[in-house]
Parts: sequence; structure tokens; C-alpha cells
Amino acid sequence: MIIQDSLPPLCRNPRRESTLSTLRKSASSNWTVNDIPSQAGTLAVVTGTGGLGYETALALAGAGAEVVIAGRSQAKGQDAVRRIVERHPRAAVRFKTLDLASLDSVAEFSGCLTAEDRPIDLLVNNAGVMATPRRHTTADGFELQFGTNYLGHFALTARLLPLLRRSRVPRVVNLASLVHRWGVIDFDDLQGQHRYRPNAAYAQSKLAMLMFALELQRRSDAAGWNLRSNAAHPGFARTELIANGPGTDSFAVKLSLLLMPLMSHSAADGALPTLFAATAADATGAAYYGPRNRLELKGPPGTAVIGRQARDVAVAARLWERSGELTGAHWPSSK
Repeated sequence: MIIQDSLPPLCRNPRRESTLSTLRKSASSNWTVNDIPSQAGTLAVVTGTGGLGYETALALAGAGAEVVIAGRSQAKGQDAVRRIVERHPRAAVRFKTLDLASLDSVAEFSGCLTAEDRPIDLLVNNAGVMATPRRHTTADGFELQFGTNYLGHFALTARLLPLLRRSRVPRVVNLASLVHRWGVIDFDDLQGQHRYRPNAAYAQSKLAMLMFALELQRRSDAAGWNLRSNAAHPGFARTELIANGPGTDSFAVKLSLLLMPLMSHSAADGALPTLFAATAADATGAAYYGPRNRLELKGPPGTAVIGRQARDVAVAARLWERSGELTGAHWPSSK
């Protein structure tokens, strides 16, 4: 078993009372997949075919949503569909190819959904890569983690915004990470060309995802897009993310494996904060959800700590503008 978000979090910051009150009721009830409201009649798009993406799609399909699983590997995608249908024989679930490391692929995927001309009720920006030991680049020349985890999702959300706006109550959920608290948006070296550090690049990409969620809500409120944009993290979840990134040779990963029996939980449990953010009536825009127990490493979903740097509105606005320049993403400026 492999670990996602396995580095221990920083010390907790004081939580805002208004944020605490949002989840007081749900936190006391140990929210599970059984608490997901009926998703009948909704269309959900989930990026990522394994681990958290699979568990998210499985739960949404089980609750009655029509689910589009989007990922790079057709074999993994079709396998995810098969396993979901085995669990829920009446599930409406399908796979579409999407390589977030290619803006052309993002455009093609979005174009296919646009041609279907159906409102999208939920977009879960989940897929990602973690701490590749050597610097790699996407098809468009972006550092792989920043390009895949963040810029690909930024462009995808922009392209799907017209379909999201046609939903009565559209939601966008971004997958961030505990390690966003170590992240810095390095505008002088966003792509790690001068100095590439695997963990720092990963932390930057996850900080960007959280800042994107918060800024998207601010811009939606200002422009009347009617979105509910929030973010979630899985805590210390057993997934294949590390196996697909740094492997298991580093000291941090070996330490994580030693702590796993005590501090981790399953991918299914790790998906609960995402599912809460995506479906719960109590989940609000501009909020961040994660496991409640053991320093947010495991446990039922609750309000997560947002790092100070993620609340920097000026940096978020600058990052938004720079991301638009890099991806060519177009966002409407008004209602």
C-alpha cells in the first residue's frame, strides 16, 4: 500500500469561529458515504482513474449521479468503470480520455463534453502526480507537477465553465494537500527551471490548487457565475500517488510507511472530504475540508486548516492572471 499526503502537517493554526460553525453539526455526526444526498439527475466529472478519483466516482455513481471519469490511461479508466458497475450494476458511468499534461487534450476533452450540450453539476479536480525525483515537463513545456496538478485543471475548469453555469447549483472541488502549508508560489521560477526540488514543486502545485478554489469563489461571486467552489484534502491516505512519483526509497516515504498502521486510512476514507465538499448541504464555497482526527491525517471529514499563504488575495489574483497567460484560458468578466 502506498501513501498520499504522507508528510506530517505543521502545527495547527487557530480556526475562524465562522468556519467552525459551518461543520459543527456534520462533524459531530461522523459523515460517511451513507450521508451523500441523492445525486439522481446530476452529471459529475471526476479527473483521475485510481485511488481517490476511483473512490469518489464510485460513491457518486452509487448515489445516483451520472459520472464521467477522466484520465490519461484508457485501460485504467475502463477498469475503473468495470469495477464501479460490478459494485453498482445500474450505475451510469463512463470513461473519457484526458491528459492534464496537454492543453490540446484538455481542449479536446472539453470540446467533447461541450458537444454533448449538457449542464455539468459537479467538477472534481482530483488527478495529480507527486514529487517526481527529476524535473519533467508537460507537452506544453510546464514543469510536470505544476502543469498537471494545477494548470491543467485551471484550463479545464475555464473551458467547462459554460456548462457548469447551466447547472442550478454547480460545484467545483479542487484537491489540495496538507503540504500546501509548506508551499510558496515562486513567480520567479514557477516551472522549476533554475532550481527543481521535487517536494517543493509538489507543495507549490497543491498550494496553487487551494488558492485557485478560493479565488474561483471570489470571482464567481463578483461576476455572477453561481459556482460553489471549495477544496479538500485526503489526509494520510493509502493510494498509488507515491508509487507513481518519488517511489519508496526516500527517508520521508520510509518514515511514512512505518507510521502507516497508526496514522493512515484507506483511499475510500481519504475520499470522504472530497465527497463532503461535493455533495453535502453544509459544504460552503471558499471552504476547505479534510479529516478531523490526528492532525488532519485521518478520520471523518471536517473543516481543514487553510495555511496563511493560501489566504493571500493579492498573490491569488496574480497567480490567476499568470495562469491565464500560460494556458490561454478565457474566463468571462461579467454576468
